[in-house]
This record gives sequence, structure tokens and C-alpha cells, in this order.
Amino acid sequence: MSAIASNIISLKHSLPPSVRLVAVSKTKPVSAIMEAYEAGQRCFGENRVQEILNKKDLLPSDIEWHLIGHLQRNKVKQIIPFVSMIQSVDTARLLETINAEASKIGQIIDVLLQVHIAMEETKFGFSREEIEGLMTSSGIHDMKNIRICGLMGMATFTSDREQVSLEFRSLAGLFNDMKKRYFTLDDHFREISMGMSGDFEIAIKEGSTIVRIGSLIFGERAKKNN
Repeated sequence: MSAIASNIISLKHSLPPSVRLVAVSKTKPVSAIMEAYEAGQRCFGENRVQEILNKKDLLPSDIEWHLIGHLQRNKVKQIIPFVSMIQSVDTARLLETINAEASKIGQIIDVLLQVHIAMEETKFGFSREEIEGLMTSSGIHDMKNIRICGLMGMATFTSDREQVSLEFRSLAGLFNDMKKRYFTLDDHFREISMGMSGDFEIAIKEGSTIVRIGSLIFGERAKKNN
């Protein structure tokens, strides 16, 4: 058994049944993704549209592709026909573009709203105030070709586990508030995507339903030479 297959099996055994594993395959070759696939993994996450486009036709058609990185609006139409979920919707304008492009081909696209929960200013995402503005806007009800399935967030990159826990807890709290106020009768609104290789155990304790794990499956990314 390959190391990747062993890692996949070990991870799946350690995750609660309620938590879904997205294998983050960014920068990884098709051969590595196939090793994970042959070990039973079907859901893969990529950061860049072009990388998904380069890989998808070389891999089995039943793979579920999740876009987890920042998405430019001019790239949306390239992934709409096949993407299973866009986890990184970080602006109302992007949501509008996804809805418009999905409408053109009669698709309904599952999305997560990315919320800025980290102290780092480099992270993308809605603020709480922007989320509130989005949910109370008239336009959100006109978007028939998107399905808001929950929230996504990334914690601060820090060794302070309590800070990470607090950030994840804040995302779960926002999710619960939105569920009560806006999605009470919507069974699709059920996902909290938080937790990566270094903090997924904390995320699960705070209510994560999707973890995005790369290095624990595929190994550390090779560092570029200067």
C-alpha cells in the first residue's frame, strides 16, 4: 500500500461519520491524486481554476471537484459545468456571477460563503456585517441558480490553539445564527468547512462538517528554489 493510500485510510478512520474529507490536491500530480482515488477518496480540493482544468480530463469522471481558493469572476464560467462546490465565495459580486453563469447552462451550483475569521489581513472573506447585508438584500432571493450550503473559514496560522479554537467557534456560532434566522427550513444549509492539516482536530471539536487536508495526505509541498 502506498503512503498516500495509507494516509487516506488512517484519516478516514479518525474522522467522525459526520465530517467529510476534502483532499487538497493543489500542486500535486495526477499520479498522486490517482493513488488517493484508488484508496477510496472521491472529493478533491483545488485552489486554482487552471489547475483543475489541467487535471480533470486526465482523471476519473466521478471525482467531485471543490474550488477552495480565491476565485476571480472572469474564471467562473470555466468551472461551472463540472465543479461540485465552490467553497470560497467571498463577495456578493462573485455570488452574482456564479448565479448568472450557472443560469446560462441550467445548473444549480452548491456554494459556501467564505467568512474572514482570522486575525491575518491577507485572508479573503465576508465580514459579519457583510454577511448580514447579503442575507437581508433583495437580490439574494433572485439567485435561483446557486444553493448556499453553509460557511467556510480559515483560522490564523499560529501555534496558539486557543486562538484557533475561538476563531472556529465564532464561525460555528455565525452558522448557527444564520441557520435560525435565514435557513430554518433549508436542509442544504448544513456545512461548516473549517480545519486543515494543522488544525482539523480543533475544527472538528468546534463543529466542522468538512475538513480540507493536503499535507497529511500527500506530504509537504516542495519549496521553490530562490
